[in-house]
Amino acid sequence: MRLLLILIALCSSLHAAAPNIIFILADDFGYGDLGCMGGTDIATPNIDRLAAEGVKFTDFYANAPVCTPTRTGFMTGRWQQRCGIEFAFGYQVEQFRRVKGEWVPEKDFHGLGLPLGEITLAQKMKAAGYATGVFGKWHLGFKDEYNPVNRGFDEYFGELLGHADYYKHAYYDGTYALRDGLKPVKLEGYFTDLINDRAAKFIREHAKQPFFLYVPHLAVHAPFQPPDAPQTPMVTKDSMHHGSRAIYKAMVERIDQGVGMILAELEKNGLAENTLVVFSSDNGGERYSRNLPLFHHKATVWEGGIRVPCLMRWPAKLPKGKVTSQMAITMDLHATFAAIAGAKTPPEKPLDGIDLLPLLTSDAKPIDRTFFWRIDRSNRKQKAIRHGKWKYINDGNTMDLLFDLEADIGERTNLGYQHPEIVEDLQKRLKAWEAEIDATEREILVK
Repeated sequence: MRLLLILIALCSSLHAAAPNIIFILADDFGYGDLGCMGGTDIATPNIDRLAAEGVKFTDFYANAPVCTPTRTGFMTGRWQQRCGIEFAFGYQVEQFRRVKGEWVPEKDFHGLGLPLGEITLAQKMKAAGYATGVFGKWHLGFKDEYNPVNRGFDEYFGELLGHADYYKHAYYDGTYALRDGLKPVKLEGYFTDLINDRAAKFIREHAKQPFFLYVPHLAVHAPFQPPDAPQTPMVTKDSMHHGSRAIYKAMVERIDQGVGMILAELEKNGLAENTLVVFSSDNGGERYSRNLPLFHHKATVWEGGIRVPCLMRWPAKLPKGKVTSQMAITMDLHATFAAIAGAKTPPEKPLDGIDLLPLLTSDAKPIDRTFFWRIDRSNRKQKAIRHGKWKYINDGNTMDLLFDLEADIGERTNLGYQHPEIVEDLQKRLKAWEAEIDATEREILVK
């Protein structure tokens, strides 16, 4: 009888304990590159394990088809346009930011950052009693005031810019990007390996308290440099995108190795049962990725640019081996993590994302939702909306396209001429969303 009471007490304390939360974010990862998503040529047993022992999404989306805005959506839980961010910092020569309601060129992309008035998920988690750590690619500001340790994280190790040489840890213009907190550090080693080691170390050191661990990999973003090849020449602007599927494969498998290290560390410290582990990508795959069965790639609002893998494993709460077609988006992870941790969101910064946990732990059918994407740039203006099964795209202001994604995930058959009333409805919804977020952003600038 006494043994039974002890067991009951142990179980009760386990369920009462605050859960740990780990978010592993790959960069430019193809929708079909995982074994659990139909891939056959890349070994991803540890990432696939998250799907086998948890939940796999088929209809999960990135907040944007490029890096910075998706990371902004995750950190704020809101549409990234609300704080004036719609494209990646330093992605191309021409940069833009919002000034008095208009997108204007910005040449000094090293000076850009997530506005300091935004409240990050890390700040909320820290206030809720969590230890907070981030290891990897930040891409939300290069200057010290934007550094993760000034945005709610207790610990940071990684590269601040959008990409850097995996061995030399410098941008191709020579800017050195590797930091340990605010301190530039000179270290040897393949960047993905350094991230994996620091993530595992963080778990060991914080095993006795609830923690939020964010692991935003640079891989498999260019430059395409394989692990275990320290003699690889320093990346240049011209060599930036040289690579192959074989190199891409090796880079993905090194991410998978890190996921294995994280899972092993959780098990070693008795934390696996009550830790939520999530894997996703910041946008669709690029040159050497496999986005099938989707069309197109990163930097577009077609499915190949915005639909991404997402896997969630939490043995204490989530069903095992569940596959869901529930529409979800990166900023939902902010809302979900905050709800799990009991973290508070101030009323002046209401979330656009939702808590996914109730939808994943019930047998109810997926609910219809509406998502929007926009890249309003001078050389190519792209807009899209998904409402239920319908997807409307205007790519470059050239043509209105309508797809039934339930029947046509590859976006091959335009149904706009058959359903003009649906096109008109989606255009109105998109226009209303643009007016609302732009008005919010202008109000912030005025204040």
